[in-house]
Amino acid sequence: MLTKLELFQAFVAPAIFISGAGLFVLSINTRLMGMVSRLRVFRREKHLAAMAGKKQEAMALQSQIDSIELRAGKIKNAFFYMLLGTIGVMMTCLLLGLSLSSSEIMLIAVILFVLSVLSMLVGMMFYISEVAIALTSVKEEEKLYDLIDSVELADENHRNSL
Repeated sequence: MLTKLELFQAFVAPAIFISGAGLFVLSINTRLMGMVSRLRVFRREKHLAAMAGKKQEAMALQSQIDSIELRAGKIKNAFFYMLLGTIGVMMTCLLLGLSLSSSEIMLIAVILFVLSVLSMLVGMMFYISEVAIALTSVKEEEKLYDLIDSVELADENHRNSL
């Protein structure tokens, strides 16, 4: 059986993990919402380019859409595993409270806590992998805009020569 001091100490680690996970989830959510906004803009631009007969521009936009969707998938996984780990940590706190009446529950709480921390680590790995390719996506966007500018300049020059 745990004493009140030991129980208090056992609650501290999960509480810290919940707080830390909350900050990561907030950061991940902000990133995901930014990607969703950009996807909407790129899809609209692709539609407008396709309607205007600008196939090359539409293809370049589709390439960018694919890149962002890949990144968004990694962020979605990071979000999922961080939330799963947070739920597990909360359940650990509940089990620690119940362990006052049964010592077998303590073992379950420890196992759940370890699994929850592993889930958070998996989420962080997805987050790191997305951050690692984020700059690549920015460079691809730069190439996209250079391509769009060159196509528009060529179209304008063609119209001016007529």
